[in-house]
Amino acid sequence: LTPFSASEEMRSTWQGKAGRSPLQALYESDQFEQSSLQAVHQQRRELLSNVCSRYTRKRRLLQPDDLRHLLVDDTHGLLYCYVPKVACTNWKRVMMVLTGQGKYQDPLEIPAHEAHVPSNLRTLSEYSVPEINYRLRSYLKFLFVREPFERLVSAYRNKFTLSYNTAFHKRYGTKIIRRHRQEPSDRALERGDDVRFEEFVYYLLDPRTQQEEPFNEHWERVHSLCHPCIIHYDVVGKYETLAEDANYILQLVGADTSVKFPASSKTTRTTDDMTAQFFQDISPFYQRRLFNLYKMDYLLFNYSIPSYLRLR
Repeated sequence: LTPFSASEEMRSTWQGKAGRSPLQALYESDQFEQSSLQAVHQQRRELLSNVCSRYTRKRRLLQPDDLRHLLVDDTHGLLYCYVPKVACTNWKRVMMVLTGQGKYQDPLEIPAHEAHVPSNLRTLSEYSVPEINYRLRSYLKFLFVREPFERLVSAYRNKFTLSYNTAFHKRYGTKIIRRHRQEPSDRALERGDDVRFEEFVYYLLDPRTQQEEPFNEHWERVHSLCHPCIIHYDVVGKYETLAEDANYILQLVGADTSVKFPASSKTTRTTDDMTAQFFQDISPFYQRRLFNLYKMDYLLFNYSIPSYLRLR
């Protein structure tokens, strides 16, 4: 499969008639008054573009493997780059409603495990090169992001502190304990179900980790999953403004008004205060190294350095 580039043609984003993008056409119509929400999304796109031009010297070619996280809705002309731990289960449910030809009515009726079955939604990597290029040029492209360390702690809590995630305990927990715990017990080495956050941090920063295999998608950096400096996203949604950003996207693509993004009811959600507690026992030296690992996500998506970090 030949690589394809994010050409200027592609970066002109969603070209419609007379060289105007559908986004522009919508902005200029009565349907969308120039709202504060549009201004916010314009600012996010501009910031992203500025950071990309500052920090990426050479634009590389996209490979099909880069597109495994881009889910396709051919009915509404939509590309969604899913990021685990950023409401991606609910977005996958919504995408199944949008692409399901009436098979699904309510996103919340779809069981969470079914939303993650790969065959239920097509990824952009499954298309031919001309089909990929057409969709990158013509479809509305969006992703959702979250404060990077809050997302990281959320991933740790979900994958390493819940008893039912035995696959993660076996796959990652046993390796983390073997490498980063002094005198581990036989039980810990066998089960891998009591990884401490500090050990998880050592694992992320260990050079061997990424030499052996890419990061798991739950703690991989957003810029490595979604390539926002190569793919020109029309909307950068944020976890912090999830409901309004989700509604904005559904309006933009003309989704049926009956399709609603599920309201969050989770009381176990990882918060900033909770994240701060996890970092209390991480030394300033490791805090700085971890921040550098996730620095591009902080810069690209305009998150400030957390106040609880001791980076001096």
